[in-house]
Amino acid sequence: MARSRTPKFDASEVITNEIIRIIERGVLPWRKPWTAGGSSRPLRVGGEPYQGVNNFLLTMRTVMAGHSSPFWMTLPQANALDAKVRKGEKSSVVVYYGQSRKDAGGDEHDRSDGDDHSEEAHIFRFQKSYRVFNACQIEGLPDSFYPDPEPVPEHPQSEPIPHMQAFFDAIDITTVFTGTEAYYLPPVDKVYMPSITRFQDPRNFYGVWAHELAHATKAPHRLNRDFGFSKFGNTSYAREEIVAELTSVFLGQTLGFTAHTLEMNAAYLHNWLRVLRSDKGAIFKHAADAQRACDYLIARSEAGRAGRSAKAA
Repeated sequence: MARSRTPKFDASEVITNEIIRIIERGVLPWRKPWTAGGSSRPLRVGGEPYQGVNNFLLTMRTVMAGHSSPFWMTLPQANALDAKVRKGEKSSVVVYYGQSRKDAGGDEHDRSDGDDHSEEAHIFRFQKSYRVFNACQIEGLPDSFYPDPEPVPEHPQSEPIPHMQAFFDAIDITTVFTGTEAYYLPPVDKVYMPSITRFQDPRNFYGVWAHELAHATKAPHRLNRDFGFSKFGNTSYAREEIVAELTSVFLGQTLGFTAHTLEMNAAYLHNWLRVLRSDKGAIFKHAADAQRACDYLIARSEAGRAGRSAKAA
C-alpha cells in the first residue's frame, strides 16, 4: 500500500495566502503608523534592518501582533543568547534568495566560489524559507532587545514637514501641484499632486507623493519597469499599484510617514487580491521592484541635495 506523501512546504503559497486573508478583511495593516522600540523597520538579531519582502512581512506582523520590539531571530539564535521562546508562541516565515551554478557535468557550486564560470555553466536562483520569532515572544534576552520607544512627533496640520519636504524637493522628477487628484502622467513625465493644504495630516500628503513618484520610476529612462499594457482595473495596472504601495511603505519607514492613497476602497483592495490569487510569487517580485524604486528615489534625492550644496559652496 502506497504511503501518502506529506505535501512539500511552499513558503510562497503560505505567505501569499496569509496576505490574502488579511486583505479580505478590508484592511492594509502596514498603513498603520508604528515604531517598535524606536525603530521604524524590523531588525535582524545583529541590528541590520530587513529589506524587500521580509521588511514588508515583518512590518505587517509587528503591527498585527502589537510587538514592542523591532528585533526578530531564529530559534538557534535565541538559544545562542541563552534565551528561550515562550511555549505556544508561533513563528513567522521569512525567505531568502541565493544563486547557484550548475556546470555541464551536473555539479552544483555556489556562485561566489571563485571558479572559472564557463559558458557551459548555468546560473539559477533559488528561494528558501526560515522561521523567526520577535523578541517579545522570547524570554531571557538582554535588555538591549527591548529598546525604549521614541515619542511620537507632532506636526502642524496642512503644513510642510521640513525634512520630508527637503527630501522630495531634491528629487529630479517634476511635480505639479494642482487640483484634487494625484497621478503620474507618462506622456509628459510629470507627477500631479493636490496642494498640502488639502491634507489635514501632512504625513498623508507625503505618503501620496511617494506613491506617485514610485509610478514615475517605471519610466524607460529610470527603472524601465513594464508589466504590459496598463489600463484602469486590469492586471498590469494592479501590479504597478502594488509596487507603488510598497515603495511608499519602504520610503515612509525612512522618513516617518505611512503609505497613503486618496482613494481607499473595495476596488483598490480588489487589485491586490486579483494579483495575489493568480500569482503566488507576485508579492516577492513586486516587493523587490519596490525596494529598487525606493533605493532609486533615495539616491536621486541625495544627488539633488549634494548638487545644491556644491552650487552654494
